[in-house]
Order: sequence, then structure tokens, then C-alpha cells
Amino acid sequence: MLKEFKEFAMKGSVLDLAIGVIIGGAFGTIVSSMVDDVIMPIIGAIFGGLDFSNYFLGLSAAIDASTLDTAREQGAVLAYGSFITAVVNFTIIAFILFLVVKGINQMKRKEEEKPAPVAEVPREQVLLEEIRDLLKK
Repeated sequence: MLKEFKEFAMKGSVLDLAIGVIIGGAFGTIVSSMVDDVIMPIIGAIFGGLDFSNYFLGLSAAIDASTLDTAREQGAVLAYGSFITAVVNFTIIAFILFLVVKGINQMKRKEEEKPAPVAEVPREQVLLEEIRDLLKK
């Protein structure tokens, strides 16, 4: 059983999947940083200095904090600013993956569209065709 598990774990597809998950996690961190540190501040500046990370709705009357972290300490909150940021993260990741898949599909189509190499016609056959054409005239 251990031998079978070793064979399974060492198959190329399992290793490829593991590498993809690790790279995906790192890519997610990069996109999160880009959204949190670059895109959301720009969007906030465009819309009058809004900071999406502190957009929340207190779910009880006891919540009177001005920041999300303080509000969470006071009770349950609906953090819709964090949700907006997550949606922007997802949209960026989905768009980048779309571009990657689109590029791969274009490369596959170019390979499929390449004309088949023309087989070189033997010199004898060319000469015989020329003679035949001359005799027809």
C-alpha cells in the first residue's frame, strides 16, 4: 500500500497540482497586496478619499466605533468594505487567468493553423508532368 501511495504521489499530475496550488497561494498574496495597497487607495481617492477597509455596518446598537477593528471588538459587524475588496481581488485574479487561458488557446490555434509541410515532388515526376503538358498542346 505504501508503494502504491508513493507511485501516486510521484505522478506528474499530482506534483503539477501541488506546484500550482503553492504558486496560486503566492499569486493570491501578490494580488491582495496590489488591491489593498495600490488599487483600493486609488479608487478611494477617485471617490473622495473613501477607505473601503473601514466600511462596515454595526449589527447592534452598542457599536459606535469609527474603525472596523474597534467595531469588531464591540460586537458583530457587517464588513461590506472587506467584501468589496475581496470582489476586486477575485475580479483581478479571474481576469488575469482569463488572459493566460486566452494566450494559451491562441498559441494552440496557431499550431493547428500551420499548413502541413508540402512533400517535395520527385524531379522525375515534375519532368513527366511537363512532358505530358507539352504533348497535350
